[in-house]
Amino acid sequence: MTYYSKKDDSTVETWKDTNLFCHDLPSKPNPDIGKILVTGASGYIGGRLVPELIARGYHVRIMVRAESPEYNERWPGVEIAVADALKAESLKSALDGIYTIYYLIHSLLLGPRDFASADIQSAKNIRETAEEMQIKRIIYLGGLGDMRSQLSNHLRNRAEVADELKKGKTPVTILRAAIIIGSGSASYEIISHLTKRLPLLFIPHWAENKCQPIGIRDVIKYLVGALEKPETTGNNYDIGGRDILTYKKMMVIIAEILGRKRFFIPFFYSNLTFYAYIISLITPVPASITRSLIEGLKNEVICQNHEIENILPFKPLSYKKAIILAMSREDQDKIHTRWSDAYPPAHRLAIKLHELDNIPNFTAKYTLNSEKSAASLFKSICGVGAEEGWFHSNYLWRLRGIIDSILFGVGLSRGRRSVSGLKINDVIDFWRVEDIQNNKRLLLRSEMKMPGKAWLEFTIDKEESRRILSLTIYYASHTFPGHIYWYIFLPFHNLIFHNLIKQIDMRSVR
Repeated sequence: MTYYSKKDDSTVETWKDTNLFCHDLPSKPNPDIGKILVTGASGYIGGRLVPELIARGYHVRIMVRAESPEYNERWPGVEIAVADALKAESLKSALDGIYTIYYLIHSLLLGPRDFASADIQSAKNIRETAEEMQIKRIIYLGGLGDMRSQLSNHLRNRAEVADELKKGKTPVTILRAAIIIGSGSASYEIISHLTKRLPLLFIPHWAENKCQPIGIRDVIKYLVGALEKPETTGNNYDIGGRDILTYKKMMVIIAEILGRKRFFIPFFYSNLTFYAYIISLITPVPASITRSLIEGLKNEVICQNHEIENILPFKPLSYKKAIILAMSREDQDKIHTRWSDAYPPAHRLAIKLHELDNIPNFTAKYTLNSEKSAASLFKSICGVGAEEGWFHSNYLWRLRGIIDSILFGVGLSRGRRSVSGLKINDVIDFWRVEDIQNNKRLLLRSEMKMPGKAWLEFTIDKEESRRILSLTIYYASHTFPGHIYWYIFLPFHNLIFHNLIKQIDMRSVR
């Protein structure tokens, strides 16, 4: 399959790349149709879709709520529009000159109480603005579910968003999928972590419901194919993988792939909220997401409409193959996008350290002279939160993570997208990369539940033949609980952070 990439308005370059999902897609690129807008580009699906569209020569514009240098690094040449779907007045410039909109926005990360109203309002604003700007098409990825049954709040909301988008004059193509299996997807990480960590699994009755999971690469193929097949305009399609399985069977297959003995015990207690909370403590996925996903397990989600298979006749992956590919990506440390890229939902709008009017009112600094090279020290710094945890006092880090999870925070179990590399906006447990300067600086912003804002800064400075390795904690709070919080944890700082920079130096190659 040949790919097309516009280097400018008149030049087209061709190449092949079998690492991209759509290299064998049975449809032809048509870059001349006009600009493509990808909303939700910073999320799990959008982050996988954008490079596929670029590779096929489309002129892509992404819509994000806050600008970040990472977008230009990931997708050079892509137009960036800063807009918020909840703020209708911000959408006109983002949609100006657009031919097709990929609507990949969802507010599931807000939690079960708030996501529904936010999703409907976002869809309404996009629909009205698209109609005003005379957009030709909208392509929406929704959720499977029989509307004749009592759907979970999440699945019903997906259907309601589709109905809201269809109220306008702009034709809407709706693709409906069940759980998506791929490295970095929330559904995959929930199922795989439960199977890996629990030798004994209690199975409620709803775990015997049937589902038709689909691999992430097949989802992307259908999204791109829908754009390239004009006959899909204004129609609805169910998309799914090759297998129809129970949720229990999905875990059985993972256990077989891993070669681990697991015992599945039927269990009488089936409260979904209880299971969601327990799962959030065991897996990297927080309670606000697990609860909405787990509630959907009470519904059987199987494709009823198979028309898309005639329009895009490729063979979807089996569930087992999708799992093996996801595990392979993890083993190769090549997870390109992850559910945590967009969680918590307001992280891109969070105040940055350099945006504060004054230096945070609480700081603590630890330094160490080192004879190691800056590159070696920085490599060790970027290894925190990976396989060896935080190098020292890991039990204290785990305790703080457990407390955060109990308080419905992100917890320590989010881990990180890549073991070997970091980029801006990556997560490291309950921290997020705010700034990274190779061999010089790593700045992490806390996303823990706390009565203030905190940052952790690693810097490497040169002094004659030595390097000065520094670790600085910044904490900003002007409330009484915030002050108490700082002084409670202050005695632990010397133990944790002084030993942390010593371990970084020890792990660095001379």
